[in-house]
Amino acid sequence: MDLSIVLVNFNDGRRLESCLSSIAAHPPGRAHEIIVVDNASADGSRDVVAQKFPSVRWVANAANEGFAKANNRGVRESRGEYLLFLNTDTVVPAGALDRLLARLKADARAGAAGPALVHDGGYQVSFGNRVSFAAQFFQKIFLNPFYKATLRRRRAARASGWLSAACLLCRRTAFEQAGGFDERFFIYFEDIDLCYRLRRAGWTLLFVPDVRIRHEGGSTTAPRQAESRFEYRRSQLYFYAKHNSRVSHRLLRFYLALNVRGLAVRGAFRGEAGSKLREKYRRLLREGGGA
Repeated sequence: MDLSIVLVNFNDGRRLESCLSSIAAHPPGRAHEIIVVDNASADGSRDVVAQKFPSVRWVANAANEGFAKANNRGVRESRGEYLLFLNTDTVVPAGALDRLLARLKADARAGAAGPALVHDGGYQVSFGNRVSFAAQFFQKIFLNPFYKATLRRRRAARASGWLSAACLLCRRTAFEQAGGFDERFFIYFEDIDLCYRLRRAGWTLLFVPDVRIRHEGGSTTAPRQAESRFEYRRSQLYFYAKHNSRVSHRLLRFYLALNVRGLAVRGAFRGEAGSKLREKYRRLLREGGGA
């Protein structure tokens, strides 16, 4: 078995069907398997997969275990020498997976490779270098607009500091050497953390811009924006505590405290649910997302 494709699903049956259809229409040329790890969906996803994609292996979690933990379970259930982590809201064009796999196989030093992610004709920034308070500010203000403007003309693969797990191809040996996904991340930043550990283990990461995957983005988090925003901040604080200096971590905590005050002014904490969310933020800021 050359390739194991692992998808994590949470109430995203419509997009999951579209993603699996695109793989079925343009399958990799190598022996492969597809594993869907489902985080206790209630939208009929399992029935759709069973009826339309009988060869896809369905692995059911009893509760929503999050992205990192579900992907690790998918890896344990898999047999492939290479692991492709793929979001349910992606569409794979013809030849894309074979080209990405060929690029990774061609470089023995590379532990993972990621394609360019596109949506509605535009490019998403799915790679970067160091993530710290100053670096994130600089990337969002200056680098992201530059990358989006220049990605269309880029063809050559380049080394990168991190790659998005919306579509991330890893060597199994590299993934296991790095220790897999850190399951303390529920969602967000788990891919950057994995990439950091891959590099520390001596592997390089390849961004491959001439391979393009369509990625809608935010498909499972959009219906729960307030919860998703909190999970993003929780993962961000944990990531900073784990990988960054105390100064960078303190700057982030200060910024988030201001951000929470802004949410309160805009009425984000009204009602019983809002009060509970505000208390979660207060607890998070006190604890600091300690690693």
